[in-house]
Amino acid sequence: MLCCALLSLLTTSAPEVKTYTVGGVSRIATVFAPSRPGAHPPLVFGFHGHGGNMRNAANSFQMHEVWPEAVVVYMQGLPTAGMTDPEGKKNGWQQKPSDENGRDVAFFDAVYADVTKRFAVDLDRVYSMGHSNGGRFTYVLWSERGELFAAFAPSGSPGALLASTPKPLFHIAGQKDPIVNFTGQRLTVDAVKRKNGCQGQGEKVGTYATMFKGKDGNDVVAYFHPGGHEYPRAEGPKLIAEFFKTHRRH
Repeated sequence: MLCCALLSLLTTSAPEVKTYTVGGVSRIATVFAPSRPGAHPPLVFGFHGHGGNMRNAANSFQMHEVWPEAVVVYMQGLPTAGMTDPEGKKNGWQQKPSDENGRDVAFFDAVYADVTKRFAVDLDRVYSMGHSNGGRFTYVLWSERGELFAAFAPSGSPGALLASTPKPLFHIAGQKDPIVNFTGQRLTVDAVKRKNGCQGQGEKVGTYATMFKGKDGNDVVAYFHPGGHEYPRAEGPKLIAEFFKTHRRH
């Protein structure tokens, strides 16, 4: 047992906290190298909600644990005004491409350039996920940098800004969400389904998820759970990892 424990410690990659200077501002991100290394690993970006941080994102999304072959980056926002924080005292992300002079898209650009080069990432397997404000920023990245990604997985977030290029989507929403209107999220998913050429009633893939097959592999999963604004840690990470694994950029 002791040998197994030591082996586990030796094969688990410790995260690296990396500092980037973007527009004269110091920004940080936690980078998990693959604990099961391989040539040209996939890359996942995770974005915390308003008031959160990169540590919260790692604990919630668990992508570095459920997909050990991947490079996983949890980026940290800056104090940003939002609907629950009008004075902008808590960490957050730009909600539209024009917000904050595009500071967070520029931050993403810096991290993407660094991580893809250092880890020789498979550029056809790059993904983004985020919760609440982080999910909204995931939609912003779809709009502004969609050509770089294979698929997206926002949670508990509005998505009024739809990209023009169809991409696979896994959207999580709570039917009793008191912060982000569920109906608006459902309408967003419906709009993406139309954009992606999804037809039919879909196929149940678990308790709360329905898969809609899209044209050219641009599938949509609607994960509508009976809860509120919380992220479904129990099964969300594994389902998203499996969704990502089955979609490459094309």
